[in-house]
This record gives sequence, C-alpha cells and structure tokens, in this order.
Amino acid sequence: MDRTTKKDLQGYSYIRNTIMHSGVTPSLREIGKVVGYSSPRSVQLMLNRLEKQGLIKRVEGVIRFAAKGALNTTEQTVEIPLVGSVACGLPTLAEQAPEAMLEVSTKIAHPGSRYFLLRANGTSMNRAGIRDGDLVLVRQQAAADQGEKVVALINDEATIKRFYREGDVVILKPDSTDKSHKPIILSEEFQIQGVVVAALPSSLY
Repeated sequence: MDRTTKKDLQGYSYIRNTIMHSGVTPSLREIGKVVGYSSPRSVQLMLNRLEKQGLIKRVEGVIRFAAKGALNTTEQTVEIPLVGSVACGLPTLAEQAPEAMLEVSTKIAHPGSRYFLLRANGTSMNRAGIRDGDLVLVRQQAAADQGEKVVALINDEATIKRFYREGDVVILKPDSTDKSHKPIILSEEFQIQGVVVAALPSSLY
C-alpha cells in the first residue's frame, strides 16, 4: 500500500468516525491536519479519489457512505438519512437536514416505507439490543403495536422505549440491565415518530 493510499484511508476513517459520533462533517483544514496535508486542494483531491473508489459520495454538500464490505456485493441498498441523536430535541424528524446519507440493505429497509436513522445515546434499551452509539433504523409511522420499540416525542425530545397502551394511558418502558431507568406514563397526547426496525453498530459504517 503506497503512501497516498494510506492517507486516503486515514482520511476516510477520520471523516466517517467524526460524522458517526458527533454528527459534524469535518472541514478541509481539519481533515488535512489529520492526514498531513497543508493544502485544501490536496484534501479535495483525496475526497475525489475516495469518491471514485465508491467509499463516499457527495451530493449538495452531504457526504454519503456505503456500509463496510458492501461495495463489492450485488445486494440492493437504499439511501437512508442520519438525522441526529435520539437524546436530542427533534420536533420534526422527517424534516431534519441529514448529517449524512447511509446505504442500508433493502432486506431490512423495505421499499414502500420511509425510514430514518438516529444515533442512540444511553443504556435504557441495551437489553433489547440497542447499545450506546448504535445507529437505529426507524420506519416512519405514527402508530405502534403493544411491546414494539418506538421513537416517541416527549416535550420536543425523542426517546426510544417499548410501547404499551393500558386503558387511557400510554406507558413507555425501558428494556435495560440498568434498573435506574424507569417507565414513562403519558396520556394519549404524544407523538410516535416511528418503529425501530434494527440497530446497526456504528462500526459497520
């Protein structure tokens, strides 16, 4: 592996990790500092090479990623927007400007439905397979069945919990090994943003 290829992969890893963990696309200057380029032009050329290799795509300033290992496969994928972290205030998730667009297999993001991705924070659903830092694939819908994992909007903040309806109240229950997480009891006047389809470890991207 020559020096340029090593720098390209180092730059790709830095860009991906920065977006996945902070939601911020690093500047050309920041990327150059990490890989050792003093000229923004050199960074632009690096991004062009990464795009040519299919590791990234750039559309109107939004960087799009393919899952690792998915570049040489015949499996069909669809682009899903990563719109933020589940602990952040997200009053209109579907209208958020995406931090990135990620390629997800159509085997889990089925055509005909709308999806978005959130970055999970915390341990309130770790027993349900959603770990801190995972990317959560959510099918956008306003209703859910008993026990389903939902993204619910409470006081303009999103949370992931299991959904239960009992009489005139709704109970959002954690599914965690940490017993400090408690159920949330609500009236019916709250919003479901969608149902969790899958948790995708951020290491896949």
